[in-house]
Amino acid sequence: MRWWSVANFVSNAGTWMQLTVQNLLVLQITGSAAATGLSMSVQAAPGLLMSLAGGAAVDRWPRKLTAAVSQGLLGAVAFLTAVLVATDQLNLAILMTLAAVTGVVATVDGPACSLLGNDLVRTEDVPSAIGVGSLVHNAGRLAGAALAGITVGFLGTAAAYAANGFSFLFVAAVIPFLRPVHQAVRGSGPAAPAAEDGARDADGTGDDMTVRQGVMFFLRRPRLVALAGISGISAVFGRNYGLTLAVLVTGPLAGGAGAFGTVSTVLAVGGIVGAVLGARLRKPSVRLVGTLAAAGALLQVVAGFSPSLAVLLVLVLPMAVVESVSDTAGTTVLQTDPPAHLRGRVLGVWGTVKTSWGLAGPPALGLLMELAGARGALVSGGLVIAGAIGAGFLLRRRRTGAAVIVRTEQPALAGQAALGTAA
Repeated sequence: MRWWSVANFVSNAGTWMQLTVQNLLVLQITGSAAATGLSMSVQAAPGLLMSLAGGAAVDRWPRKLTAAVSQGLLGAVAFLTAVLVATDQLNLAILMTLAAVTGVVATVDGPACSLLGNDLVRTEDVPSAIGVGSLVHNAGRLAGAALAGITVGFLGTAAAYAANGFSFLFVAAVIPFLRPVHQAVRGSGPAAPAAEDGARDADGTGDDMTVRQGVMFFLRRPRLVALAGISGISAVFGRNYGLTLAVLVTGPLAGGAGAFGTVSTVLAVGGIVGAVLGARLRKPSVRLVGTLAAAGALLQVVAGFSPSLAVLLVLVLPMAVVESVSDTAGTTVLQTDPPAHLRGRVLGVWGTVKTSWGLAGPPALGLLMELAGARGALVSGGLVIAGAIGAGFLLRRRRTGAAVIVRTEQPALAGQAALGTAA
């Protein structure tokens, strides 16, 4: 697990370095901010169309082999881009094509690497493993953004793509030496295979490995549907801080790019602190995810009224901590609730859902800011999130109702037979 965490840190740093450089590269080629946004959408779009098939592939193929091959392919794309940049052969059409290919491979790589990390620890330690993964992700994001400027400044844009290619190869080289322990946990005795078969039969899946089985399992699990709803509404109205806080800082608070950089750093630090706290969760629930999301939304409302940058910074830190813990708890539920043979397909369904609200969120939030301004968007968005989650809790409580205790009388005579079902 230590080797896997180091490899993921290197890979995340390389990925964020490439994403940062890619945006600058599109701007250099086209001079258009719209084209930059389009390149990001092109890379994300395959998640909307192919995540279900990618999740099914992860369930069907050996996990270590799948992760190693996908990492190798992503490395090959990064090296190809580096060569094209170095030889001045890269144009917008080729860049968009390579971004789309990266998005397609990521639909398999994402769930494969996530579940492979869980396989390296015992079942009771999976929440901690997910928390460590979140910590590594946030640390890699900070390191990658910082390294992007240094690499481009001293070595050029092609070097950043090449560095990302080497980071993928490093992960692929580590994977063969990993020792999954999930077989020992799930198959530690002769009764284990029977229990697993029973779980499959209970879910109505049998040995069927189709995409439809994953979709039906997801839709029939109210806690997964509720988790999707909480995450979706939070993403649309509350998680796009790169957009809302940028407008708030540079607009009403009269700050500059440096001030927003400070806010972004505090957000990243809060994400790391939240990941550490989230790693201590043992059995998180959807209720906990919703409670934390609602708390973060109320902090967002208060942040919308910030009179100065100093007050905003004080509020941004707990906002990021709460968001990070909520994300870690939600990821734990998502990756541990389904039976083992369905987890890849459930993550595939989640990938489609996540991409949907990821693509819809920024335009919707941008329209809201056009109508209500940055402060209005933060306040109204936070109230919508908190109100929707609160209404969901109340609706669930009404549907569940109070438990009814039925007392059964003992037969008067010891030898008297109990009434049968027919009677």
